[in-house]
Amino acid sequence: MSNQNKMPHKAGFVNIIGNPNVGKSTIMNSLVGEKLSIITSKAQTTRHRIMGIVNGKDFQIVYSDTPGIIVPHYKLQESMMKSVNLALIDADIILYITDVIETAGKNETILNKLQNIKIPILLVINKIDLSGQEKTIFLIKYWQEKLPNAEIIPLSALEGFNIEKLLNRIIELLPQSPPYFPKDQLTDKSIRFFVSEIIREKLMINYHKEVPYSAQVEVESFEESEDIIRMRVIIFVSRDSQKGIIIGHKGEAIKKVGTEARKDIEEFLGKKVFLELFVKVSKDWRNKERVLKRFGY
Repeated sequence: MSNQNKMPHKAGFVNIIGNPNVGKSTIMNSLVGEKLSIITSKAQTTRHRIMGIVNGKDFQIVYSDTPGIIVPHYKLQESMMKSVNLALIDADIILYITDVIETAGKNETILNKLQNIKIPILLVINKIDLSGQEKTIFLIKYWQEKLPNAEIIPLSALEGFNIEKLLNRIIELLPQSPPYFPKDQLTDKSIRFFVSEIIREKLMINYHKEVPYSAQVEVESFEESEDIIRMRVIIFVSRDSQKGIIIGHKGEAIKKVGTEARKDIEEFLGKKVFLELFVKVSKDWRNKERVLKRFGY
């Protein structure tokens, strides 16, 4: 059979930059869509915090959140700049997400960086369902002046407006490349990776010092029925004192982690989730951790 009519395969990293609450996860959900397959994976390098991988017949989009921003004990400015510098080096496309509510030009230093890069920038103004036409036109003009090298796409993730336009534009801009990740990993294994990653993120946000780094998250069981996914997840720590910290007074700390993680998992999977969290002490875990780190865990 001739390969003449075969489309060349495209693949690339789409690095997402944007403040919290501008609707990054809602946009991600919409871009992933039901028709496309998503594989979530542990970040393969320290540079990428992979949110999701979308596969089509002749393309693969690797969505990656700007790394570092979620670690709360960096000075935020410093951490954001480090993250953005890395995101600018290794992205094929930058997706800068803002909305009609936040103060335009909030991230002055980041915007200055973006003015000088050659990578395609798609600047998304989300939540236009919450603003009138006049304000939307004003924001489009504002961003055109602020970032002349960006392509501006106003959209409403909530209403699904212009999501398809954004997805098609991303696919158009992807470079020719073989896929970075296997395209057939469509098992619950990949969802397990994603679930453990979300729980690890919540540990980072809710606990300080070495506790989140001493924890290993493992999805022990994963059962999906028509209307709910039931998960039993073990958080392994290396000492009894850490177990106490993670559980917290009357179990309040672990309950908070569970609630926050469940909300994110439900939002991402678009399905009701029953999440059980258990904390166990594994004394030799520290040694295993070093091995795992070597493999870019």
